[in-house]
Amino acid sequence: MQAQTAMANPAKFVVCEFTILDGFWIHRVLRREGTESYVVDPASIAVSRRRWRAKTDRIDGEALVRTLMAYKREEPRVCAMAQAPNPQEEDRRRLVRERKTLMVERVAHVNRIKGLLFARGITDYEPLRGNRRKRLEQLMTGDGRPLPDHLKRQISRELDRLELILQQISTVDAERDALFAAAGEDETLPSPAAILMSLKGIGTEFAGVLWLEGLFRHFDNRRQIASYAGLAPTPWQSGSIDREQGVSKAGNPRLRTTMIQLAWLWLRHQPQSALATWFRQRVELNAGRIRRVMIARWRGSS
Repeated sequence: MQAQTAMANPAKFVVCEFTILDGFWIHRVLRREGTESYVVDPASIAVSRRRWRAKTDRIDGEALVRTLMAYKREEPRVCAMAQAPNPQEEDRRRLVRERKTLMVERVAHVNRIKGLLFARGITDYEPLRGNRRKRLEQLMTGDGRPLPDHLKRQISRELDRLELILQQISTVDAERDALFAAAGEDETLPSPAAILMSLKGIGTEFAGVLWLEGLFRHFDNRRQIASYAGLAPTPWQSGSIDREQGVSKAGNPRLRTTMIQLAWLWLRHQPQSALATWFRQRVELNAGRIRRVMIARWRGSS
């Protein structure tokens, strides 16, 4: 308002903000009010390479303004602007992200229970089996004694938390399946999840991650998909030095992890495909680390 008064003309405002904890709600409000707004990836802005560099809100703000001015001048490689999803797309991603969090918690509880029992010489207890409560009462320590009372109560409380997590995973799976069913009601236009699950080796969970984390937006070519997933190559060229540093990892980590896992499953379920044949020919004389490197490069280029 003060700028408009000083200029005696309507002023055009251009806003640029970081994608940190605030998400995209500020960006949506500004766009709804008619303000030109951009959301920039903070890791894509060039900063000083000194070992101890100054960092204040003022310095960051000035760097953001300079970056925005260069971006508006259409200078190349200035920064990476994020494409904000709509509220529905952003909300749908909660399913696969919540499931991932629950799976990490499930693994933590299972490992904690097994660790407590391993210290007593018990190595054959499986907390995920349906008879976990009955089996707990029958356990004997490695020296032939019944399980101590306090340890048994502690494991029982761990099982309470584990069973709650298993119930929540089942609820999230049901919501995900309902979402897929609703998206597949249009017979004339199959949903991306249905198309993905028609491929051998891709199940419900992988299809959900690929759809909700990656295919919710438009990509012009495979290189854009690889860049968004952090699977794009990172060359290092200077003078006579010309080498490859590996994938950039500057992208969606959930999508990148799933695509690499999918590459391994593709070799198992599609062994006669052209890509699987090419991969085996490239690594047949090597093993170990070179296979892991090649699987990431293959997935990034395919």
